Amino acid sequence: MGSDPPLLRQQAGLTPRLLTIWSVTTYGLLFSPALVIALFSFNAPSGRFNLLWQGFTLANWRHLLSDGGLSQAFLHSVLLAITAALLATLLALPIALVVHHRRPRGSGALELVMELPLGIPEVVLGVGLLLLFVRLNVARGWPSLLLAHTLLCLSYAALALKARLSGHDWSLEDAARDLGASPLQVMLRVTLPGLMPGLLAALLLSISLSLDDVLLTSFTAGSVVTFPLWVSGAMQRQISPQIHVLSTLVLILSLGALTIGTAMPAWRRRSELKTPAVHPANSASRS
Repeated sequence: MGSDPPLLRQQAGLTPRLLTIWSVTTYGLLFSPALVIALFSFNAPSGRFNLLWQGFTLANWRHLLSDGGLSQAFLHSVLLAITAALLATLLALPIALVVHHRRPRGSGALELVMELPLGIPEVVLGVGLLLLFVRLNVARGWPSLLLAHTLLCLSYAALALKARLSGHDWSLEDAARDLGASPLQVMLRVTLPGLMPGLLAALLLSISLSLDDVLLTSFTAGSVVTFPLWVSGAMQRQISPQIHVLSTLVLILSLGALTIGTAMPAWRRRSELKTPAVHPANSASRS
């Protein structure tokens, strides 16, 4: 019995170490492909395929947009991702508010419809949209591509906002209305600032989904070539270092946006703590 407490303490100290080692190993394996891409963006390949390390160079970053077709496809993907993410987030906000807060009759069915696209294989969704566009005689191009990417991101954005709404303090809206604020003022000054982390998370998630999509894009793009389509086609003819450079640049921008989104709540709390509180007597004397 006397040796049990030290043994238990030793096991209790060993478990967090094993969990830490396991977590570091798992995340290392997950992020190792991104690190390889970043490393090969500084490679100087001798042939058409940038697959073997030949030597270090900065020329790939100095000639970032040297490949005209690749640069145009990259700009197409960035423009499409930002536009589709904005539309999906704007459409998901009222859906999440209605489903989570108002809870009208039939909200359960609406929530099921909102989550249904998550269980549909993307190839099935792509074929369905293609048949719909053909049936309606809609030419494939930017409109069909934007609609497809917006539908792809809509459910994910709504679920991200729904998760944020679960922790939102709705008494703040009631207090604002009691103080005479109009519904528009409550939405702009109370609800939206409180939901800003969720909105940013939905926006970033939608951008990453749109930038990464290949299947749905291949069915609805028409003559528009996006960055994933260009990369999938380049695997057969040429893998230029600029592919790794632009991929690394997307990774850096995504990590930067994610860092800003994670730090926004902390910055907001610090600004609130630094704001001096107004004493009731002082406010009464001013009035």
